[in-house]
Amino acid sequence: MFDKKEVDALSAQFEAKTPQEIIRWAVDTFAPDIAMSTSFQTQSMPLLHMAVTIKPDLRIFFLDTGYHFWDTLIFREKIQHEWKLNVVDLYRDSRWDVFARQNTRTLPMQDPNLCCYIHKVQPMQKALSGLRAWISGIRRDQTAERSHAKILELQDDGLLKVNPLLTWTKRDVQAYMDEHHLPRHPLYERGYRSIGCAPCTIAVGSDDDDRAGRWAGRGKTECGLHTDLFKHKTLNEVKDQFVLKPEEGK
Repeated sequence: MFDKKEVDALSAQFEAKTPQEIIRWAVDTFAPDIAMSTSFQTQSMPLLHMAVTIKPDLRIFFLDTGYHFWDTLIFREKIQHEWKLNVVDLYRDSRWDVFARQNTRTLPMQDPNLCCYIHKVQPMQKALSGLRAWISGIRRDQTAERSHAKILELQDDGLLKVNPLLTWTKRDVQAYMDEHHLPRHPLYERGYRSIGCAPCTIAVGSDDDDRAGRWAGRGKTECGLHTDLFKHKTLNEVKDQFVLKPEEGK
């Protein structure tokens, strides 16, 4: 529907729009071929609240990696029930099952990039296939990679990635949480301010960056959903980025 020039022009205009205005435009333009993703951590709650207020039956993708904290899974169930969410759980391709089970304990530490590829990147690629738009909750202030993102990003396969909260800061998130009395992930008060999979997440100090507890000491800041890794569709295209050289899940 849109070419890159049109998307870039719209994206520039949306820099002055509210997240709600951007979400409303995306829903009006692409529904029903649109979905959003969420991790159900504390900083994900504002976008989730906005999106389902605008479109209550919006498809919401949750990556069930098998490595989540129990607290995350319980919180996810609680919010899904109370907010009546249309959550779709995403799982790794079954072709990876033997390899993943053989390396369950060691994979997140030995090769976190491959672990994320198996449990996050590939399942999300599959779920988004055939859709026209994907609403994501990334913000520019979170990581160096995200600081260069645009509100609208046209993917190589024609999918439009929509980042309504891109211009928001941590303070904006906190203000919205307070204004709407949104629930916080139960681990948030214990120092887990950015929460991913249990083997790759630690609590951080009050003076630390929020994402300092993700893949600490492993030279990794992103799971791959918001990097060039997501643009590749086959294992052969990305296997040079992995420590292990698996043959499954091609």
